[in-house]
Amino acid sequence: MKKILIIFAHPAFQKSRVNARLIEGLAQMEGITFHDLYQAYPEFDIDIAAEQQLLTGHDVIVFHHPFFWYSTPALLKEWQDLVLEHGWAYGSQGNQLNDKWFFNIITTGGGAAAYSQQGYNFYTIRQLLAPIEQTARLCKMVFLPPYVVHGTHAITPEEIEAYREKGQRLLTMIRDGDFDLAAAMQLQYLNDYMKRSD
Repeated sequence: MKKILIIFAHPAFQKSRVNARLIEGLAQMEGITFHDLYQAYPEFDIDIAAEQQLLTGHDVIVFHHPFFWYSTPALLKEWQDLVLEHGWAYGSQGNQLNDKWFFNIITTGGGAAAYSQQGYNFYTIRQLLAPIEQTARLCKMVFLPPYVVHGTHAITPEEIEAYREKGQRLLTMIRDGDFDLAAAMQLQYLNDYMKRSD
């Protein structure tokens, strides 16, 4: 069984409608550690050693966050800057994250069509995630496509629930080894992998 660490970051969680529902039940799932950065570090005083210990104790690392300005919320960026140290996460002696799997769970206000070369944002989600993908690769991790919830401004409660159920089923499949890594890595979104399993 793979151990999964979900690093959650939402600076305005009290206003959240979609993410608040998506994370329900995650902390109770066997083999999953749910880590809310804004709850743990309201003053941004990140405990680097504790975070590194969390990372080494898990096989799969997930960044779960709204897609703020085509990137992560500020505390998650600070976390990357401080925790992923040279000589620990990367560099000739930085091997602590070798071969761990990594992916994002992202929510966006814009619909899927907005994230294309012809769309409002001009770039795909995968293109916009390039800095995070390269960070994962530099740390010798295995980068998987993201799981994305689009159109959060207009999404219905029923649609949110469907995303929540499929997302948790995806995590269960990864945890239990019932997951084709090679096939998943050929996709743009992990959502498409879940369509194959329906």
